Amino acid sequence: MPTAIAAPGAALLAPSDHLLIMIDHQSQMSFATKSIDAIMLRNNAALVSNAARIFGVATILTTVAEKTFSGPMFDEIKSQFPGHEVIDRSTMNTWEDERIAVAVNEAGKSRIVLAGLWTSVCIVGPALSALDQGFEVYVIADACGDVSEEAHERAMDRMVQMGARPITALQYLLELQRDWARHETYDAVTHSAMAFGGAYGLGLIYAKTMLGPDAHEG
Repeated sequence: MPTAIAAPGAALLAPSDHLLIMIDHQSQMSFATKSIDAIMLRNNAALVSNAARIFGVATILTTVAEKTFSGPMFDEIKSQFPGHEVIDRSTMNTWEDERIAVAVNEAGKSRIVLAGLWTSVCIVGPALSALDQGFEVYVIADACGDVSEEAHERAMDRMVQMGARPITALQYLLELQRDWARHETYDAVTHSAMAFGGAYGLGLIYAKTMLGPDAHEG
């Protein structure tokens, strides 16, 4: 008979145990993205990047052909990492760029969290490559997008079948917080959720307005 212990499960993400890689959230890539509304995609990318900044998560930002074709990374992401290098690649598979390999090894994390455009190319490539090399991979599904819902869903299916773990942007933020008694990040997390968390954020705004500043939704 197992014994319950008041401790988080090993599969839950913690701020210090993973590397976040945000891939190709760029203008040209988003023009053809049809599996998710552009506003929702930007909000979810903002939630993820806000979470990474709040909790000090090791992060790699990367683009493809920024100057010649795809355009700059969303400002919602870059603004959270002032002065942070954005690695611009020619490879569709981020994992095949030697600079990314160096950065991953320097981070020294066995868990990789991915988000980006498009799911079926720019996320499948690094996800399957990282899994093949022994890393544990999480994919923030609603901070990714593709040219059709079918393309996104089949890409997610393929990665899950190979062992990747799908999560969502709001789940990522709240999983890193996990306890409203963590006062050092409480305000930043709730403000991020109110700004970018959709209906959940509206609930927080309502609760704090009607019930007081310490109210929250769990």
